[in-house]
Amino acid sequence: MRNGALALGASFAAVVHLVSASAQQAVPQAAPPATTRTQLVLLGTGTPNAEPDRFGPALAIVVDGVPYLVDFGPGVVRRAAAAFKSGVKGLDVKLLRTAFATHLHSDHTAGYPDLIFTPAVLERDAPLDVYGPKGLRAMTANVMRAWEQDVKLRLNDIEPAKPAGYVVRAHEVEPGQVFRDARVTVTAFAVGHGAWKQAYGYRFVTPDKTIVISGDCAPSESVVTACDGCDILVHEVYSATGFATRPPEWQRYHRAYHTSSSELAELATRARPGLLVLTHQLRWGVSEEALVAEVKRGYAGKVVSGRDLDVF
Repeated sequence: MRNGALALGASFAAVVHLVSASAQQAVPQAAPPATTRTQLVLLGTGTPNAEPDRFGPALAIVVDGVPYLVDFGPGVVRRAAAAFKSGVKGLDVKLLRTAFATHLHSDHTAGYPDLIFTPAVLERDAPLDVYGPKGLRAMTANVMRAWEQDVKLRLNDIEPAKPAGYVVRAHEVEPGQVFRDARVTVTAFAVGHGAWKQAYGYRFVTPDKTIVISGDCAPSESVVTACDGCDILVHEVYSATGFATRPPEWQRYHRAYHTSSSELAELATRARPGLLVLTHQLRWGVSEEALVAEVKRGYAGKVVSGRDLDVF
């Protein structure tokens, strides 16, 4: 390894950079315009279950037309393209350049090759910076190796490729401030997610909003601290009613890795978000409306069931 780049062959080393935590700060960019607008766009609200109307976990926070992704589950780029077509101009696929991984479970990361390569083929002309827990650098290197022949051909044959678009910079971060530019400050905080050693939530502070994303987690006090009256809290949830129908071995798993509707109600009451958005919903036959009602039995604040392509 030299200058942060992993040597994967002389003609290939330029397209993947594995960056240490000490290099995690972004270079400040030009000041945003005086009027700002922050949009939260749910790109995928699903789980490992293959629900056709809920793509893999992914969302975008778009500030002044610049997108910042959190997670990249299956279908992330197509969902971004759909949001762009519906009017979210910041989700032009070529602009997908910054992403944060909450943890490395497959349902949250199976869209990583899509995020790397599809925008590059569609003429992204800047590197992709990805921030996340330990293991992200190895995952990135392995993805780049898997598609090495594809990248070599696209860069060296007659395709009018933009080499910068194939550069991936993987930043392994620890809890604390992990990113800052003129539009947003991003802080990672540790959450409990069963046996995962590193699972994070993220707090985004923009000129006009504070948005907190739980990632996948069992009830975590760090979420309460990170939100503390935030504008929007996006939190995973499972139905307490549906949970009662699950086999004991699955109950044990879900209890260790995820947050029930009643637990979320108690947590949100203390976190005090302006809006609670439910995502990564495990309902097991319970309707969205019934799940929201379960949460509202113990929580007096505003709560909505998040769906793919919702914009807040």
